[in-house]
Amino acid sequence: MAAKFLSLACIRPNDSGNLSPRPHYPSMPKYPKGVSVSSDEEKFVQGSESKALFSVTGMTCSACAGSVEKAVKRLPGIKEAVVDVLNNRAQVTFYPAFVNEETICETIEDVGFGASFIEEEMNEKSSEICRIRIKGMTCTSCSTTVESSLQAVPGVQRAQVALATEEAEVRYDPKILTYNQILQAVEDTGFEAILISTGEDRSKIHLQVDGLHRESSIRIVGNSLRALPGVQDMSFDPELNKLSLSYQPDLTGPRNFIEVIESTGSGRYKAKIFPEGGSRGAHREEEIKQYYKSFLWSLVFTVPVFLMSMVFMYIPGIKHGLETKIVNMLTIGEIMRWILSTPVQFIIGRRFYIGAYKALRHGSANMDVLIALGTNAAYFYSVYSVLRAATSPSFESTDFFETSSMLISFILLGKYLEVLAKGKTSEAIEKLMDLAPETATLLSLDSNGNVLNEEEIDGRLIQKNDILKIVPGAKVACDGFVIWGQSHVNESMITGESRPVAKRQGDMVIGGTVNTNGVLHIKATKVGSESALAQIVRLVESAQMAKAPVQKLADRISKFFVPLVIFLSFSTWFAWFLAGKLNGYPKSWIPSSMDSFQLALQFGISVMVIACPCALGLATPTAVMVGTGVGASQGVLIKGGHALESTHKVNCIVFDKTGTLTVGKPVVVNTRLLKNMVLMEFFELVAAAEVNSEHPLAKAIVEHAKKFRHDEESSVWPEALNFESITGHGVKAVVRNKEVLVGNKSLMVDHNISISLDAEDVLAETEGLAQTGILVSIDRELVGILAISDPLKPGAREVISFLKSMRVNSIVVTGDNWGTANAIAKEVGIDTVIAEAKPEQKAEKVKELQAAGNIVAMVGDGINDSPALVAADVGLAIGAGTDIAVEAADIVLMKSNLEDVITAIDLSRKTFSRIRLNYLWALGYNILGIPVAAGALFPSIRFRLPPWIAGAAMAASSVSVVCSSLLLKNYKRPKQLETLEIRGITVV
Repeated sequence: MAAKFLSLACIRPNDSGNLSPRPHYPSMPKYPKGVSVSSDEEKFVQGSESKALFSVTGMTCSACAGSVEKAVKRLPGIKEAVVDVLNNRAQVTFYPAFVNEETICETIEDVGFGASFIEEEMNEKSSEICRIRIKGMTCTSCSTTVESSLQAVPGVQRAQVALATEEAEVRYDPKILTYNQILQAVEDTGFEAILISTGEDRSKIHLQVDGLHRESSIRIVGNSLRALPGVQDMSFDPELNKLSLSYQPDLTGPRNFIEVIESTGSGRYKAKIFPEGGSRGAHREEEIKQYYKSFLWSLVFTVPVFLMSMVFMYIPGIKHGLETKIVNMLTIGEIMRWILSTPVQFIIGRRFYIGAYKALRHGSANMDVLIALGTNAAYFYSVYSVLRAATSPSFESTDFFETSSMLISFILLGKYLEVLAKGKTSEAIEKLMDLAPETATLLSLDSNGNVLNEEEIDGRLIQKNDILKIVPGAKVACDGFVIWGQSHVNESMITGESRPVAKRQGDMVIGGTVNTNGVLHIKATKVGSESALAQIVRLVESAQMAKAPVQKLADRISKFFVPLVIFLSFSTWFAWFLAGKLNGYPKSWIPSSMDSFQLALQFGISVMVIACPCALGLATPTAVMVGTGVGASQGVLIKGGHALESTHKVNCIVFDKTGTLTVGKPVVVNTRLLKNMVLMEFFELVAAAEVNSEHPLAKAIVEHAKKFRHDEESSVWPEALNFESITGHGVKAVVRNKEVLVGNKSLMVDHNISISLDAEDVLAETEGLAQTGILVSIDRELVGILAISDPLKPGAREVISFLKSMRVNSIVVTGDNWGTANAIAKEVGIDTVIAEAKPEQKAEKVKELQAAGNIVAMVGDGINDSPALVAADVGLAIGAGTDIAVEAADIVLMKSNLEDVITAIDLSRKTFSRIRLNYLWALGYNILGIPVAAGALFPSIRFRLPPWIAGAAMAASSVSVVCSSLLLKNYKRPKQLETLEIRGITVV
């Protein structure tokens, strides 16, 4: 059920100054005795704040702006107001529960200025994302019903419901509805909804606070916490003593909250991290236990029924006892079977009735409807038969109590095995979440950086800028950089890189990785939801929620599957019943213990229970879950089923050059002076001009220039005056009263600097060696040429060759000059080259390739390649490291290894082969199983499928599809890639 929070935003002073509930909040929570609330300055605000931009006319000076600001801030519910007198605008952050845009406008006008709300700019569709666990879904029909209901709710922008994970991800406008209303919408469809998380891009923590039993306690703690800088929202659940806070991690953190709470009440209030109990793993364990318990209880009743029906009838003494008549033709065996099967039908099988009722109530039909109809038909016909035998001196009863009870038992066994297997499909996420260490060693330093104290703290209490100690063998507690020590860190669990990476002062470390041999002191930079590990988990979770386009097939089939099966079931029963009445088949076909009606009924029930919509619904999502999980474990983050489906079709790959085919770390490899001068003086002038540039080539020149200084560590260069960076050409500056130009040939031509034939020859030679030529002019005279090389990535040629064997064509698109581009392409074995291309031209080339009928993947560094990454059918951001939030890319490759491009394509092909196999099995099972259950083989070979066996086959089909998907966990990269690693080609 949706959680109810005590929110002090629900109360405001009335006209008499007393506190009263706001009348327009219909769903006010009921508070424990003694709990009331205080004034609106002391709120635990539930929900998010809003921002509004106003045009303010008539302001002439800062005094005008000050009067507007003061007037607005006096209004209740205003968090912040900023007035810009130069642009005649005011931006106001406020809580919509207390004030609205119209009131703010009126207040500004009351001060004597004109005001209007700027709707176009501020009314961008705001959105938040909440994740919900949904209990009770059994097949695709259930997930489709929930998804349709959510999408129909006003304010919901997008809703995705995943049957395999039993979760929903909803993007909604917080100005229109709250997550409580979304939870209610799910529950209105008949399923239980549990909130997993809400909001995005803000850090949130839940604390358990003991001692907050009175209104005064809540008010005191609320005031104290709101006084802290960076605290955004707060809410308190009095039933659980759960305090939820959203905050800015740059300004504050959980240790500060606990310290403030415990110091506020002089030790009366105790706070700690709220114990997590609603994780996916805990929910899955609970579900597994429930199914296991239900199955065992069903066996307690079903095994005796089975023995009485199928075994004891062949043991003379027991048979005689069971056939002893009590009333008319009613026997002891029939009464015992009736008594034992009833708890199975109505108590243990209650979940199927509830599921069927919820589905039918919303105009849909699911697997529960089929099970309920099938078991009810067998059970109630048996009841009718038994009652008739009790009232008739001649009617011999034939009951199917064993059919209904065994059917439910086998289905429960199948669901137990299915949940067990489904739990293994999400092991990748659980393994990632387990990487975060439970504790960390916090260091206290003095002003000189000396360690004063060490303290072990909960890993969730780490705050930004904390100094942490990482001992050998321990996990790195959070993202940060090394401030002291040297070691090697095993990052394979995050990036997939097998070799430990050397770390020293200034190097970045990733939370969850393992320190191997030295002690490190690190400074925390990203904690909680901002960490690389948390972002990877979110990305993989979102990927597993996203539906592949091929899933639409199962969704379309599910809409009419159950109604069609019900129709076929009744048609089967009617056809066999009619044939029996009209003597359409010989009487010898009817088993001795049945009549034609009972034979027809068994065929009809078998058809109803053998059909399995679950197998169809699980075919795609389980394979996608395992595939994305396997990818994440190898450093290949695939953003959902759509990316997987597109990647397996790729037949053309466009590579960026710098940082993709090359290492991305240019170095100066040669210097040619065209005029007699001291090399150290030459580099002093060049480095002074280039040190202000952010371009990678400029950094390479500066690094090279340091080698000619007496003090290599010094970063002080002569002052550069009138510095100018000319995009795409180079830089210009005045150093030591000399005009220095450093850049390409175009820069020299634009400034009318003559280039000699010798210089032209040097440039041609440089470009022929796949190097970039940088020209240097001092006082309008060309004095030197620097040759800069960006080394080719080891193994690049082998990767391109392997792609050719996979029938994937490769193309180079780069902004570099034609000479260098052609040399690089020739070296790696690529025939098609496009050089001197701007970012938008790269995107145009991708579109041209698509127009020619190609499925195009773009591989780039995710920065200047963003337009092309978006335009491509599949965008692969390579070497993203911890910067995994590359929105433009469909697949993020954590390492800089080109081999992972092959891994991504090969994994997607293997995953989609598995999806096709799953569909083939699920569809084939139903296409073959239903006719067999309907008696298609009975006339020729007298083969008949009893309903309980049909039910077991139905349960087995779902389990087999999930197990088929789980085989993807054994995925191995192509052997040729392993060979590259053995030869030492992999980049470290």
